[in-house]
Amino acid sequence: MKSFQFLRHALVATTVSACLINISYAADALKMELQANKVVKTADGKFNYIAASNAQKGETVQYRATYTNIIDQPISDVAVTLPIPASMTFTGDAKPNSAQATIDGKNYADMPLMRKVDGKVVKVPLSEYKALRWNIKLLPANKSADVSLNTSVK
Repeated sequence: MKSFQFLRHALVATTVSACLINISYAADALKMELQANKVVKTADGKFNYIAASNAQKGETVQYRATYTNIIDQPISDVAVTLPIPASMTFTGDAKPNSAQATIDGKNYADMPLMRKVDGKVVKVPLSEYKALRWNIKLLPANKSADVSLNTSVK
């Protein structure tokens, strides 16, 4: 899946750059693992996650990144970003729910994003969201943090 490759490269770049701002040895401090899984609802209402190698239009794909602190010191205030592939639309489901969103790749704000239209404040359509960002306040030594977002194939 081309969007998975793009997302993986973007996540690695984002992780390294975000960490370099906070600590000088960042490239060696975090390990990131990315998964793309189709979200499938079972007959009993539960959800299963299966590898998303060929998701079809309308199917839900969850992008989940696990960041592991691989050094023997805690890391604080690390911003991690998950871009939303161009072939996908954000569904509004993100974990943790403290994520901020952007429509331009530069300015992030709490969700739901809002804007003025004809003098009224309205929600920005989820289809315009380009990426989500989380701030990991503290990641203890040798521990992991997960972030995820759900998308729908356009």
